[in-house]
Amino acid sequence: MNLSRGQKAFILMFVDSVFILFSAFLAHFMVEAYIRPENNFYYVMIGLSILVYLGFGLRNHLFSRIIRYTSMYEILRAVISMTVSFAVSGLISMLFIRSVSYRYIFLMYAFSLLLIPGSRVAWRLYHEYKSGQSLKGTNKEDKIRTLIVGAGDGGNLFISNLTKRPGEVDIIGIVDQDPGKQHSLLFDIPVLGTEEDIPALVKEYKIDQVTIAIPSATPDDLERIIAHCSAVDVKINQMPSIEDVLKGKLSVNRFRDIDVVDLLGREEVQLDKSTIAEKLHGKVVLVSGAGGSIGSEVCRQVAKFEPAKLILLGHGENSIYLIDKELRNLYGRSIEIVPVIADIQDRKRIFSIMEKFKPDQVYHAAAHKHVPLMEYNPTESIKNNVYGTKNIAEAAKSVDVKSFVMISTDKAVRPTNVMGSTKRIAEMIVTALNEPGKTKFAAVRFGNVLGSRGSVIPVFREQIASGGPVTVTDFRMIRYFMTIPEASRLVIQAGVLAKGGEIFILDMGEPVRIVDLAKKMIRLSGFTEAEIPILETGIRPGEKLYEELLADGQLAEQQVFNKIFIGNSAQYKLNETMAFVESVLTKPDDIIREEIVQFANEHE
Repeated sequence: MNLSRGQKAFILMFVDSVFILFSAFLAHFMVEAYIRPENNFYYVMIGLSILVYLGFGLRNHLFSRIIRYTSMYEILRAVISMTVSFAVSGLISMLFIRSVSYRYIFLMYAFSLLLIPGSRVAWRLYHEYKSGQSLKGTNKEDKIRTLIVGAGDGGNLFISNLTKRPGEVDIIGIVDQDPGKQHSLLFDIPVLGTEEDIPALVKEYKIDQVTIAIPSATPDDLERIIAHCSAVDVKINQMPSIEDVLKGKLSVNRFRDIDVVDLLGREEVQLDKSTIAEKLHGKVVLVSGAGGSIGSEVCRQVAKFEPAKLILLGHGENSIYLIDKELRNLYGRSIEIVPVIADIQDRKRIFSIMEKFKPDQVYHAAAHKHVPLMEYNPTESIKNNVYGTKNIAEAAKSVDVKSFVMISTDKAVRPTNVMGSTKRIAEMIVTALNEPGKTKFAAVRFGNVLGSRGSVIPVFREQIASGGPVTVTDFRMIRYFMTIPEASRLVIQAGVLAKGGEIFILDMGEPVRIVDLAKKMIRLSGFTEAEIPILETGIRPGEKLYEELLADGQLAEQQVFNKIFIGNSAQYKLNETMAFVESVLTKPDDIIREEIVQFANEHE
């Protein structure tokens, strides 16, 4: 039978009252042999004790607790409630009744102290016993033999949740670096050694998986533990992050695969949420390229600030359908979400959309971004990245959009390829459209994002899954990397900071060698380089060995926000820029490639 929380609270109050009455009976039975106080004393003491206890308990939410999860804190609250009730009742009795038995008061208090908290502890032990019986009832041979890394607070929470719920896991032991925890027990599970002992313990106890239960583990910590596990054939994963638990993606007792993102050490970005909320809350926001990796994440981050309307503009119907469905499930009741299928190259359609919705803020993420592919299709790159950007930017200006932020790339710096060159020209268009009193135009430039479509990580993951080899175009190649959520948050923050005409540069941290990234992913997958070799295939058309965020003359003068700088980029006249673009489109592809790269480098 399922009872409401109110019904359960009433039952608990009734049971506690019965315990107090029973304690009074026991105390009366023991006191009668020594002293006979006035009968009124009993009635006053019992009545006052129950009333004061119930009143104090209600005020402190004592009866709304879930009893099966009773903790020491809950027991302490019950003890305090009883102590206060008996102290008040005893004091009143002593003031108004001539014959008072202090022994009776003490015994009644002692019996109540034993029965009420004791009943809560007994109920919790009963539930834990039932869970234990369920666990014992399952066949251990069918379970995953697991070694936990970490006997601290994270390990305590994780193991506690695992042992309460029958499942497929059999926790064999724990390892921890703290010498004081060696040979101790946590939930009857032994601490068998330190991280250095993992290979030997895996072999001795036939461990199937090693789970890291250290929420504070740094990338260096993770790499060290992974290195120990790599010596033996064992799966490695970790407890879920607090963020995943809070979002409902995973429960505390579920496992999360270690991703290469965990090993790159990117600190979480702290946003100026109050300022962003002023710009986005209750406003109309349009995101172009809303179905892409960056565009969809910008939509997720914007939705957290509850705009009145969020317009998801994209060319691919399936990707727009997916982000629309996701956001409706999360925010459908508080935000009007509008999916719009449109091509930014269709100038008339884009102007019509802007006129219809009149957004306050536009984030322009739509672009062709695949470097080698754009080398084969330079005309399409220009049409989408240059003309498409011009269309949506001019349409935004025509309806007085307050702020327009274009998402650019580090490949726009000293470009050697068509894609980077078209993005640099798009930057020139956006900054040229800025003028006082009108729409504030700005661009945000950053490097590669981990896990985006077309990035190396999905490619490496697929190659590893198929047994290798993993291919790297050049072992000397380095790139800047940032997570998709981090990049999207900084784009939103930069939009708030924009005064018009800026090119914001995101701090990408230290560059990463692509071959090192491949090695880490191979280790994470439980393989060695002997099993999954890495091959050097040669640089593809348009690729560079390294990327830059600023050219020499664009060095940022100051940091305007954590991880956000402003580059000193010159502004160019829009008509001159477009005159070149129109002239180059009439030429063959090989000439287009050559001239557009030259033009972009001459206009840094």
